[in-house]
Amino acid sequence: MSTVWLQVGQCGNQIAQELWHILGLVDGSCGKIDRNPFCSRDGKLSAVCVDSESKVIKKMQKQVNKGLFRESNLIVGKQGRGKNWACGYNKPLNSEESLLYKTMERLRKEVELRDCYSGTVLFHSLSGGTGAGLGSHLCEEIRDEYPLGQILSVAVSPYQTGECPLQHYNILLCLSWLQRYTDGIFLFHNDDVLRRALASMGKKNVRESRALSQVSLSSMNTYIADCMAGLLFPVSNFKPTSGLNMGVEPWELVRSVCPVPTMKFLHVAQTSTRGQVFWDSMVSSVTHFLDPKSSMGSPHYSISLLSVARSNHCSLIQPQSSSMKKLQRAYGCVSWNPFPLSLWTGQLNLR
Repeated sequence: MSTVWLQVGQCGNQIAQELWHILGLVDGSCGKIDRNPFCSRDGKLSAVCVDSESKVIKKMQKQVNKGLFRESNLIVGKQGRGKNWACGYNKPLNSEESLLYKTMERLRKEVELRDCYSGTVLFHSLSGGTGAGLGSHLCEEIRDEYPLGQILSVAVSPYQTGECPLQHYNILLCLSWLQRYTDGIFLFHNDDVLRRALASMGKKNVRESRALSQVSLSSMNTYIADCMAGLLFPVSNFKPTSGLNMGVEPWELVRSVCPVPTMKFLHVAQTSTRGQVFWDSMVSSVTHFLDPKSSMGSPHYSISLLSVARSNHCSLIQPQSSSMKKLQRAYGCVSWNPFPLSLWTGQLNLR
C-alpha cells in the first residue's frame, strides 16, 4: 500500500478506469488478485479523480455506491479549461475553491493512510487544459510537498495532425514540467496507439485510413491500460514470503529503467497470445512498430530495458535467451550499460 493513483482530466480518468476494469476491481471480480497495491485497508481504491468538467467523473459515482471509490476523492470543477495549459496551471493554491487545493488536500489524506508512502502515479494527457496545465502544477506541488516520494507520469500525446490549435504549446510546456519534476514518464502517442490497437484486433494493413477509422477511442484507452496493467500488476520477483505485496512494482520499475535521472522518457509495448507460447514470435510482435532511426536519420538508443512476462511457462524464458538478446538488439541498448535488461515474471495472465 505504498502508491497513490492520481487521475487528472478526461483522458487520465478514462485510461485509469479501463485499468481498474482490466484488474478486476470495477466489476467486483477481485477475489483472484492482490488488492493491496491498489487499495487501502478499508478496501477503497487509493485513487484521487479530478476533472474541471463533470461528464467523466459522474460515471464514477456508480463505483462510489459499490464501495470502490471514496466520494470525497471525486473532485469536479465548475468550468472547463478551454484546452489551454495556462488556464489549467494558473490557479491560486490557497483558494479553497480551486481544483489544485482540493486535489492536494485529498492527496494528503490518502498519503496519511499509507503504511509507507513511496510515490504517486499520474494519469493525464498533454494537450488538454486540465490534463496538461493542472497536471503540470500538481507534479510541481507534489514534488515540493513530498520530496522523498517518486512521481511516475502516464501521459498521452495527441494526434500529430492536431486536435486543438494550442496543442503544441500545451505539449511543450507540460513536457518541460514533467522533465523537471517527475522520475519517469510513460509517453504514449495517439498515432502509435491507434496503429497498435488496430494490429491487436487482427487487422493486417494498419496504415490504411479506412482501417484506422474502425478503432474507437475506447479501444485505444484499453490498449494503454493493458500496457500499464502488465507493468504495474504484482509480479513474483518482489513477493515476500508472507505473500503480502506492498506495491513496489512502479518504483522498482523506475529504478530499473531510469538509471540516469535526466533521462526519464519510457517506451512501452505489449503483446499477448493464447495457447502455446513462442517467445521469439512475441518479441517480433513487440518490436514490429519500432523505428530504428529518428526523423533526422540518427539511430535510436535505449539505456535500459524491462521485460515483463506473465504466463505459466515463464520458466522457459531467461535473460540470456535468444529472444531476450533479440529484444536488446531491436531497442539498441547502449554498450556502456553492463546489465541493460531486467526480467520480471508472473504466473497470472491478466488477459
